[in-house]
Amino acid sequence: MIVSVHQPQYIPWLGYIDKIARSDHFVFLDCVQYKEREFQNRNRIRTDRGWMWLTVPVISTGKGRQLFSEVLIDNSFRWKQKHWDTWQTFYGKAPFFEVHRQFFEDTYSQKWEKLMDLNIHVIRHILNCLSISTAISFESELKTSSTKTERIIEICKKLKASTYLSGSGGKDYLDESRFEDEAIDLEYQHFTHPVYQQQFMKDEEDFLPYLSVLDLLLNEGPDSRQVMGYK
Repeated sequence: MIVSVHQPQYIPWLGYIDKIARSDHFVFLDCVQYKEREFQNRNRIRTDRGWMWLTVPVISTGKGRQLFSEVLIDNSFRWKQKHWDTWQTFYGKAPFFEVHRQFFEDTYSQKWEKLMDLNIHVIRHILNCLSISTAISFESELKTSSTKTERIIEICKKLKASTYLSGSGGKDYLDESRFEDEAIDLEYQHFTHPVYQQQFMKDEEDFLPYLSVLDLLLNEGPDSRQVMGYK
């Protein structure tokens, strides 16, 4: 069984979803430290002038080292209206925008308190749209007690994994010998970013990679699985 893990990201990019798709079991890391200025509360979309961030404001001042599951959204900002207006402005004419309109309206009409709940809500929608049925768990449910590489080893053993699928960045911090010790195969994800038709795109050289996977879904609709290389 192939297991992979990651913190829940906001409107994640294609590679994040690809790692879930290529796993038998995926674990949301809700017990790790929240990191600011990464992809946990923001991601990129395309506009008529290039890419831009969509950022969910969070309460961090005076909070110290927060676990991801503890991070609260700062609803003193009108971020939901801003995000919804941005999607409509730059994707309103995308071929499959209307297919997802109800999802956006429902999402941005809710009052979200925790960043994790919002992120998982969006990720589940994306997985459903791409017909990805990977089993999902939360680290908190597994009651882990380790850190760093040992955290991953513990998760794999609890789930009886034969293989751990890591992002390519794992080469910089994983202790590969520990996987050998535990007879768990360690594989690194090799994701080749596909090129597809985007809004405001003049030709293939004008394609912008590493955007939210919603960019793909709004432009390619039911062909998105094929674009990602899934049967």
